[in-house]
Amino acid sequence: MASPSIVVTDTITADMQRAIGGGLDAFNDEVTGYADRIPLAVLAQHPSTDAIIGGAIGRSSLGLLFLDLFYIGPEHRRGGLGTTILRAFEQEGRRRGCVSAVLYTISFQAPGFYARNGWQRFGEIPCLPQGTSRIFMSKELVAGASLP
Repeated sequence: MASPSIVVTDTITADMQRAIGGGLDAFNDEVTGYADRIPLAVLAQHPSTDAIIGGAIGRSSLGLLFLDLFYIGPEHRRGGLGTTILRAFEQEGRRRGCVSAVLYTISFQAPGFYARNGWQRFGEIPCLPQGTSRIFMSKELVAGASLP
């Protein structure tokens, strides 16, 4: 049997996502006995135009809530909107049965914001540009809960 060819690309197609993501999901489902991954978005929309002015995107899976992306336009910051979005995101995670949440941010982004909202730093890895780092944070969503 011939060896497979190795392809390096910066384009991820739907076929690639199905083969790799779908394969991993199927493996996880077989091992754990259940499939509970669900996407999640919490959006802030302009009151008159419904334009998206910010929000959070992530997912829940295996009792964890993943916060993948969080952004609010500069003109809408510092008025409590971020905390409102974050709390709604966390609350939906609790409703889904998640016991903890996890995210990473960059040192120049919002680690202080997350810390003020009860998130704990559990790791940090230096990255570029020099002097910056990826900061990994988590938050317990259900006090005293444990995963099955």
